[in-house]
Amino acid sequence: MGGIFEIDEKKSRVEKINEELLKEDAYKDLDRASKLNLELSNLEKVIKNYEGTLDEVKADLELLEILDDSELREIQKSVSALEEKYNEIKITSLLNGEYDSYNCYLEIHPGAGGTESCDWASMLLRMYQMFFDKNDYKYKVIEKQNGDEAGIKSVTLLVSGYYPYGYLKSERGVHRLVRISPFDSNARRHTSFASVSVTPEITSNINIEIKDTDLKIDVFHSSGAGGQSVNTSNSAVRITHLPSKIVVSCQVERSQVQNKEICMQMLKSKLYALEKEKEEAKVKSLKGENVDINFGSQIRNYVLEPYKLVKDLRTGYETSNANKVLDGDIKPFMESFLEKKGD
Repeated sequence: MGGIFEIDEKKSRVEKINEELLKEDAYKDLDRASKLNLELSNLEKVIKNYEGTLDEVKADLELLEILDDSELREIQKSVSALEEKYNEIKITSLLNGEYDSYNCYLEIHPGAGGTESCDWASMLLRMYQMFFDKNDYKYKVIEKQNGDEAGIKSVTLLVSGYYPYGYLKSERGVHRLVRISPFDSNARRHTSFASVSVTPEITSNINIEIKDTDLKIDVFHSSGAGGQSVNTSNSAVRITHLPSKIVVSCQVERSQVQNKEICMQMLKSKLYALEKEKEEAKVKSLKGENVDINFGSQIRNYVLEPYKLVKDLRTGYETSNANKVLDGDIKPFMESFLEKKGD
């Protein structure tokens, strides 16, 4: 079973990382050291889960040889728990992408529809925040614009923890909501859309040339919390990369200079990821494989009326417990996506 999950390779990688971190100049490049420590932490958790589960299986197998029928029924109670641990290890083995262990930026933008879509975007934000809290992820609000009447016009989070990009990349695309509108006095059913974008935070080894003439930089008052000095000065920064039309903004820091630095880091990560996607699409096209170039395609329906159903259109995974999903129980959708990609 260890071969299936590449445990030997992971242990070898742990040894190499430890050797790297013990070198005298290991922390001269803080970004690289941070990435190595994050990778080390994730790998050690995977190995610990695997070895702990294996020990439990061995113990149960030894008991099977001496237990009678009534005692065998008792041991069956532990089978479901072992199955859950096995599935967790299996999913982790699928998190083998180049950036799966990286921190990532998660962005939510409402579609056309004004207040309805802005409110749906805020519901998605709440869903992800509850998922992060339940699964020990850390997140920081980089930028947030509130809607004119309700909800949000946009939000960007920086997420860190256990394979954040590996899990959250499953959320990229358009999310569709069907419900009785709380803003419609006639209680009619409305359909709303919001897009989710996920980009790995790439802080080192980025060879991306950005010309000053390609940038449009705007500064504005921060609309979020941050103290009196933030709200009374133009500390927030928005940068538009004219050739690609990519827009990034940040208002989390008090200093305009710091917000600009974060914006430039986000822009570099997005441009790098875009180039990688283009390269992968080109390779697939040369191989004759189908290439989905519509990165904003609809991925999931959340139906609250006239019935309740949340269904992922890529994997077919669905549940009628829509309230539980909106309360952050989205890991099954992520895992079904990873399993389908791994087939």
